[in-house]
Amino acid sequence: MSEVTAEMIERGRGGDPRIVAGQQVVLQLDPAALRAEQIAELPGFPDRFVPVAARQRAGNAPLAAARERDQAGGVLDVHMMVNRPDQQIGEFAKAGADSITFHYEATPHVHRTLGAIRDLGCLAGIAINPGTPVDAVSQLDGMADLVLAMSVNPGWGGQKFIRSSPEKIARMRRIVGEIPLIEVDGGVDVNTAASVTEAGATLLVAGSAVFGADDPAQAFADIASVAESA
Repeated sequence: MSEVTAEMIERGRGGDPRIVAGQQVVLQLDPAALRAEQIAELPGFPDRFVPVAARQRAGNAPLAAARERDQAGGVLDVHMMVNRPDQQIGEFAKAGADSITFHYEATPHVHRTLGAIRDLGCLAGIAINPGTPVDAVSQLDGMADLVLAMSVNPGWGGQKFIRSSPEKIARMRRIVGEIPLIEVDGGVDVNTAASVTEAGATLLVAGSAVFGADDPAQAFADIASVAESA
């Protein structure tokens, strides 16, 4: 496990929420533009798990962006929105991923895939879609370092936050306990960051709310301030 990955764990477990700056399809960040504890989230979706248009926009960009981000430094958190994730985790680990998250709905071999990610030296994460019951993560038995609750349906940035998400995150925290990081992805902005943090989320993904703003660095700082004050 890299030093930066260990730092990601300790910060998440320390009680202070962290904001993950993620841009759909291609991640191009100036490391000086955001705060030092920034974590970059890279969505990967080159197959049929998400709508066709989203896949066409992505192409081979996720792996290329991963390599670019690895050279720039920081923490690289890969969220794989793909079927058969076990066939691709090696490429993202080789590209420099610190954390790799795949979807519960994308494979029947959740335990095996979590173990394979850890064997590659990365944090292992599992994501569930809005319509998937939170009990889906109840049998992981310590295999996941990170559990991600989607607060929109995967595939598009800028979707409206699903209002029942904080309640789901609270139930997730009760099920998984205090150890795993809980990440929330979708519709996170200054209006929703407090509710998901209070529910138990420790990593917040902000995409359109940051990169769609006139001043992304200020937007990032505003969301962070709201989350850390919750």
